[in-house]
Amino acid sequence: MYELRREFAVQALIKLADLKRSTYYYWINNLNRPDKYAEMKSLISSIYHEHKGRYGYRRITLELRNGGYLINHKTVQRLMQELGLKSLVRMKKYRSYKGNVGKIAPNILKRDFVATKPNEKWVTDVTEFHLFGEKLYLSPVLDLFNGEIMAYNLEKRPIYPLVSKMLEQAFTRLSEGDAPVLHSDQGWHYQMKQYAHALIKHGIIQSMSRKGNCLDNAVIENFFGLLKSELLYLQEFESMEHFKQELEQYIEYYNHIRIKTPKSFWCFQ
Repeated sequence: MYELRREFAVQALIKLADLKRSTYYYWINNLNRPDKYAEMKSLISSIYHEHKGRYGYRRITLELRNGGYLINHKTVQRLMQELGLKSLVRMKKYRSYKGNVGKIAPNILKRDFVATKPNEKWVTDVTEFHLFGEKLYLSPVLDLFNGEIMAYNLEKRPIYPLVSKMLEQAFTRLSEGDAPVLHSDQGWHYQMKQYAHALIKHGIIQSMSRKGNCLDNAVIENFFGLLKSELLYLQEFESMEHFKQELEQYIEYYNHIRIKTPKSFWCFQ
């Protein structure tokens, strides 16, 4: 109607559209007003693209508040809809790499995922990536205090050094007096005598999930879910080497840039 007003009588257009006269002029007046959310829309768009579309309105709201902007999450959601911005992340099922099941250590962690200081509670697992006819295995250690991936190793085969090299990195993060609980599933890596001896040598307490209960190690499995949804399923890769580079960059992003809340350590957000 606004575009046709120069060719046809406004009254005729209003009647044809079955629109109230007051409604028409209300929108006409609003068209000439400056957008009070122009700056906010620019900030939202900048945050969205900085995080490669991984952030939805909740995390963008948190990012804005961290920058000193007090804004309601519903307003952010509405502005994102106006901008046509929507989180690209869709959680998909994934498969962690599992070895044979045994029983070496008790379940000391018992789903108590709250840590009050660094190097108090660690969790670990191994996951597999299959691209370009090749496989790549990731073995990380996550600190439950702040959700940081404090050490990790990548190998083309699920050999024991996949885990042992990761441990060597993790040991360097220990300070005098630290005695963390390190929780894992019952994969074969964690049943090795070398693994148990290495933990004992550095004063680490071994904890293992109960048979067939993935919730016992939900935090690290949540990390794998985020990793695969925000990287593997979201981006295109030229080769396995390219994926490996992007994976290492994602872990850096996850540790130092991506917003974490205590709840997000153990449930998908």
